Formats: sequence, C-alpha cells, structure tokens
Amino acid sequence: FYFRNKHRPFLLFVSLLHVHTPLITTEKFQGRSRHGLYGDNVEEMDWMVGKLLDAIDKEGLKNATFIYFASDHGGSLEAHRGNAQFGGWNGIYKGGKGMGGWEGGIRVPGIVRWPGVLPAGTVIHELTSLMDIFPTVVHLAGGAVPQDRVIDGRPLLPLLQGTVQRSGHEFMFHYCGAFLHAVRWHQKDSGTTWKAHYATPVFQPEASGGCFGRGICPCFGDGVTHHDPPLLFDLSKDPSEANPLSADTEPL
Repeated sequence: FYFRNKHRPFLLFVSLLHVHTPLITTEKFQGRSRHGLYGDNVEEMDWMVGKLLDAIDKEGLKNATFIYFASDHGGSLEAHRGNAQFGGWNGIYKGGKGMGGWEGGIRVPGIVRWPGVLPAGTVIHELTSLMDIFPTVVHLAGGAVPQDRVIDGRPLLPLLQGTVQRSGHEFMFHYCGAFLHAVRWHQKDSGTTWKAHYATPVFQPEASGGCFGRGICPCFGDGVTHHDPPLLFDLSKDPSEANPLSADTEPL
C-alpha cells in the first residue's frame, strides 16, 4: 500500500479488532502481559501500530503524514470470563462502553503525530470528537466540506497547532443509540464545562458502575432512569460525576 501510494496523498484507515471480545490474540503474544488475555491483546495492538509507524518512517513519509490514534468508546466494564475481567479500565470516569452519557463511556484519549508540523509532547485538555476527523482530513487534502448540509465536526489543526486555545465545540450531544442521554456545554466566558443527563443506565449492582446483570447497559426502556429535571454536573470541578448539583449547591 505505501509503496504504491507514497508519491501521492493517501488515506489509510485501520480499524483494529483488538481490545474487543473475544480478544483474539496470536500465539506470539499470548501470556506476554501481566494483565491476562486483555493485556496480551493491548500489547499486540501496540506492536501492530508500531509496525505501521515503522513502515511510514522507512518510506520517508514521517514528516508528511498526519496520524491520529483513538478509540471509539471507553473500556468495557462488563466483559468477564469467570473471575477474569476482559474489559478496560476508565480511571476516575464513571461508566464505560455502551453508555452514551457517563464520561467513562465516551471520554477517550487521542494521540496525534506529525513531526515538523505539530509540536511533540503537547497535552491538550480541550474536548474534541471523532466527528472532527472528517473535516480535518478534507482540509488536509485541499478540499472543502459540503455546504448543503450541517457538518458537526470541526477541523482539528488550529487546536493542535496552538493557533486557537479552545475546542470548536461549545455544545456536545451524547447519544446512546438513537436516544439523547446527555449534553455538555463548555461555557466560553467562564471556562466551566456543565453536563446535563436526561437518562442514565440503571447499574446492576447499584454501586458497580456497570450493568453486570445484563452484560451491557441498555439505551432505553426499563434499564434506564429518566431525570426531570436533568442531573447536572460541573465537570470542571467534578470530572468523576459524583456530585449532582442542585439549586442549593449551585445557585447559578
């Protein structure tokens, strides 16, 4: 692929099967990790990404290639076999895969590499979206996004290059399937990020942060709780979404 296309622009999209059940791991990586089959899977994915980067470097394309690595959702909490956890870990964030509202289901890191264009070692805490990849790639290819419809993504280059300090998303809507579960507002004048939950999954057991009784959390029906008024959090101070606000605790 690189050999055929290295003298002209190309788009390579790699969607890895890894860190997803049933955790298919080749023999070479089985038992390599201290974290069981899931860890083996992570290590094999890491090796595969390394092979791709090595090929780009070998063909002399390192400084001419924009690389974006990310996940489409947070780690799965409910994936188990016996006592072994086969899912990921979402740190301080509540919930996980299949949850359209809680941070653990939607908040993932993105890693970008473009030597000579983007400064190395920079950490950006602004929230972006995988929807932003489309207008970014169109811009890099010298094209223009369609003007006959609303485009939800925002180009990433200004944020990555430091020419702007804020994400292009003042509001972000978080769906579970076709159902709106939450919306966030990055208040520009204060820098505060508010998040309102209209529906949240019913955790089983209640304090587990996941739907272990069902295997995965549902988006609607008797498996969700509807909130009226919505649950409201100040993510700037409470990223774990542990303390819902009220008129008493937050007059604003």
